Amino acid sequence: MFKFKHAAIAVITTLVSGQAAIASDVLPSADSTFRMWGEEAGWNIMVDEGRNACLIERMDENANVIQMGLTKSHEFGYLGVFTQNAKVKSRKEPIVVSLDGNLYYGEARGKTKNLADGYVGGYLLTNNPKFVEDVMQKHEMVVFPEETYVWIVSLDGTLKAIEAARKCNMEVNG
Repeated sequence: MFKFKHAAIAVITTLVSGQAAIASDVLPSADSTFRMWGEEAGWNIMVDEGRNACLIERMDENANVIQMGLTKSHEFGYLGVFTQNAKVKSRKEPIVVSLDGNLYYGEARGKTKNLADGYVGGYLLTNNPKFVEDVMQKHEMVVFPEETYVWIVSLDGTLKAIEAARKCNMEVNG
């Protein structure tokens, strides 16, 4: 685990530094408004009026929140994972997500004004079609926001929910 963490941090640092400029594109602004569009397979589909993009969101049985959507430019997709059960020690920490052994990297953030009280988490930005395919086809995701903390997220219903969000995006931008 020790070697894995240090190797992951080296890769994350490289990937995240290129994404820093678009990171603010993911977090909702203080004046963002969300409109409910529908529900599919246990996921809420909402329109983020500030970025003209749809997102899916679900809270699991442990009160963890999972979000997926598009950045304002629509060039990147994002996955957001948030929990009240982890401690993020600093404003930015590496986050590693495993989908059946396929690893993806991002940054966890300490509480910001954009997260509900008590929630911490992070966003993973990607334009990798393999990541989207993995999220749609796999049944669970393992998140490692800290050295000793493992968090398993159910991906039940993501295939239908992402398909619905794509339909929503076509309506919003069509």
